Parts: sequence; C-alpha cells; structure tokens
Amino acid sequence: MANSNSNAAFNDKGKPMEVRLSNMTAAKAVSDAVRTSLGPKGMDKMIQTAQGEVVVTNDGATILKHMAVLHPAAKMLVDLSAAQDVEAGDGTTSVVVLAGSLLGAAEKMLSKGMHPTIIAESFLKASARAVKFLEEISTPVDLKDKGSLLRAASTSLNSKIVSQYSSTLAPIAVSAVSRLVTPSSSDVDLRDIRIVKKVGGTIEDTELVEGVVLNQTVVTSAGGPARMEKAKIGLIQFQISPPKPDMDHQIAVNDYRQLDKILKEERQYVLNICKKISRAGCNVLLIQKSILRDAVNDIALHFLSKLKIVVLKDIERDEIEFLSKSTGARPIADIDAFTPDKLGHAELVEETQQAGARIVKVSGVKNPGRTVSVLCMGSNSVVLEETDRSLHDALCVVRCLVKKRALIAGGGAPEIHVSRLLSQYALTLKGMEAYCFQAYADALEIIPTTLAENAGLNPIAIVTELRNRHARGEKNAGINVRKGLISNILEEDVVQPLLVSTSAVELATETVALLLKVDDYHLTR
Repeated sequence: MANSNSNAAFNDKGKPMEVRLSNMTAAKAVSDAVRTSLGPKGMDKMIQTAQGEVVVTNDGATILKHMAVLHPAAKMLVDLSAAQDVEAGDGTTSVVVLAGSLLGAAEKMLSKGMHPTIIAESFLKASARAVKFLEEISTPVDLKDKGSLLRAASTSLNSKIVSQYSSTLAPIAVSAVSRLVTPSSSDVDLRDIRIVKKVGGTIEDTELVEGVVLNQTVVTSAGGPARMEKAKIGLIQFQISPPKPDMDHQIAVNDYRQLDKILKEERQYVLNICKKISRAGCNVLLIQKSILRDAVNDIALHFLSKLKIVVLKDIERDEIEFLSKSTGARPIADIDAFTPDKLGHAELVEETQQAGARIVKVSGVKNPGRTVSVLCMGSNSVVLEETDRSLHDALCVVRCLVKKRALIAGGGAPEIHVSRLLSQYALTLKGMEAYCFQAYADALEIIPTTLAENAGLNPIAIVTELRNRHARGEKNAGINVRKGLISNILEEDVVQPLLVSTSAVELATETVALLLKVDDYHLTR
C-alpha cells in the first residue's frame, strides 16, 4: 500500500478479524444476559440446574456460574466475574457489564482499522488513570465507625431480592466481620464466619449467635440427653462400632455359642470405648462422618445415653477445623489419645426448637477462637439460598473495607466522574491514543445507563442530566433509583467500598485487553 502510515489502514487477512468479532459477539452476549440484573431495580434470573433444583438470584457470579457457556471467549467473562467475586465479593454484575461495554467500544475502533495492540495498551493506561481518579474522590473510613460500614453493607443488600430485610442482615454482616478484625489485620478470612441454614421461620429470624451453631441435630433415638450444662466437648474422628475389614467378608458360624461369643465381644469392645470417653470427663461428643463403617451403632448410642453423654454424629470433614477453632476441642483420631486436655469447655450445649427447625447451640465457650456463627432462617430453600448469597456479599463488602479502608459514592456517580476526567485528559493526547481514551471514557457510562434503564427511567435524559450536574462540580451527583431522579447520592447513604470499583475497572480492562490480543483460535486433539 502506498500509505506510509500503515496504522491508519490496518487491514490484515480476514481470519483474525473474524475470530476477534466472534469472540466479541460471544462475550457481549454473556454481558447482555446479566445486564438486566444490575442495580437495586434489577431483575432476577431463575435458573434450573441439571439436578432439577431451582435457583432464583440476581448475583452476577451465581448466574454466570450456572450458565452453560460453550464459547471460550464467553467463558473468560464467567471467570472474570468469579475473579471479582474472590477479590471484592460484590460488583460481580457490573464487572461483566463493563467488560461488555469496553468490548463494544473496541469493536467500533477495530472496524475503523485501528491496530488491536494499540487499543489494548491504551485501554490499560486508561484503566490505571481511572483507578487513580477513583482513589482521589474516595473518603477514608475508620473501622470503628459502624455507621459507614452499615451504609456500605445495606447498599450491597439493596440490590438483592432480600432488600426489604437489609435492616436485619446488614448489622449481622457488620458485627460478624468486626469480631474477626484485629486493629492490625489487613484481611478477614470469611471461612471463619459460619452460616448455618435452616428452613423455618422467616428471614427476620436470622441472627448472629454468641458461640457456635451446629448443622447437625442431637441423636436422641436411644434416649440420650439433648441439653448439657458445664459441657466438656470431645471431637472424635474414630468410629464407635465393632471393627470390620475393608473387604467384603463372611464368617461361617456353626455353633450358637460362638455366635453368642461374637456378640459379647462386640458389646465389650464398644463398652470399653464408651467407658474411656466417659472417664475422660467428656459429656458432649461430636463424631465425624465415616464412610467405610458406621460412625456409631445402636449399642454404642445405648451405652452413651446411659452414661448421660450428648451425641452429635455426621460432622463433615471440612467442619472439623472450624469446630476445633471455635470450641477449643482438639480433634482426636484414636481412643487411646482421648485425654481430658483435648476437650473443649462450654457453659451450655442445648438443642432448641426454633420456628419448626431443630437447632443445636453451644454457648459460653471458655476460650473461644476468632470465629462467628450466623443462623440463617428462611421459609423455603430458594429464599434461604438467596439469603445466604446476599449475606455473603454483604460480608465481602465489609471485608473490602478492611482490605482497603475507603468508601466512594454509588449510583453511577463515580463512573460519570471518571468518564468526565478521562475525556478531558484525552484532549491533551495525540493520535490514536486520544481516540482510545475517549472511547474508554464513553464505555464507562454503561453503568449509569443500565441503572437508569433497569429502573424504568429514560437513560439518555438521565445520563445527560448527570453529566451536566458533574460538569457544574457536583461530584457526588448520582442516580437516585428509588425516586427516579438525580440527587446527591451520599445524602441517600448509597456508598460502596473503593476496592469494589477499582478491582472491577482493573479486571474488566485486563480481560478486554486479553481478548483483543487473540487473533486465532485452534482446537487441540
């Protein structure tokens, strides 16, 4: 070609362009699928899993996790929302919507013949700039200031199905995380917060429990006690039942005296174990689930109930660590190692009936670890699962504030603000880069546009008005979805952690840059 500036007419073979377009179309389809569920007025998706159970949710990560996505580029967006879920825990929908919008902008520039690498690099520069602008408008927050933590948690809950219960759930999330935080900690391990789900009652019955709540119920079939004061808790990983080999075996008994002897031996074996447990002073026994043989058989239950020991069986393997941390009971793998120093101490272990569900609570633990239990109630399993997901999002929001202690406004305000500053910055650049920055700035407006669309407002009018307000210097003007107009969003208490927005911008841009650089697609055998 005669044109010396080969950039302007970047026309390579047709195939890479086809691959890029197919990638973009697939990724944009995924982003459009979750777009309607963004924001407080977003719609919910009903998903039927392969097992036939129904999930109703508007959490971006959950929707995408259940979607049967085949196209590799679309899978990248699913991973993107999962990454946002791990990093920030909230904003999983907005990150996918943002990525879709950026891809749309990139597509327009590609069709004008710009080189994909230039677009990708400019986008990454723009995202670094955007993060800097976001940090400038954030307000630092102190973890002792419960008010701002509560506001952030309720903002997160407001976009969920359970939004009318945010006054119940937000304080639970805040106090759960605050218990785990030490002044020096920079992160909170959410595995130390145990959410126990029980069907029964309503969402309002959800509570934060002092002590530990167990998923299991007390075994009362042999008439053992269901309540124990001054409890000494033993956590065992062995079985209280006659030993048997790993293979199938048959014993031929031709004499009833031998049969009698076998039964006697079995009883004696089980009785010895039970006596040793009782001798160590244990009166509450938690038994790990066993696969090869019964964790505890009827004879054992009979002896244990005679010895007045509360029995809970089928403790899952992954709960052992949590229970040992919270009650101070160390797991015991062999009966000979069962000594009093390995027991946990608590004031009371009891099973109560609460709104039709049986619940075991351990309260007054002597030296509790840094763990929290939340008892989550709901009238049916669909509501219960969604409450659990919403509560998890709220916990993540509070965790974000521990990681990066700053808040910014919500309601589309930061996006418009950053978009304006980027447009101004683009004017100072030359050539292709200026064009890319401008496109990036326009792409950010998808968030306020979608918020307005989902709330049934006129997106063009609202976003124009929003830009106008920001140009006049109202940095915190955002879309007030409840009233359907533009107002100072901080006065409405709509705030989100800085980490949610910055990580959304960074992750979305990285994914788009990655997709832009792909120019071919091969299947391996």
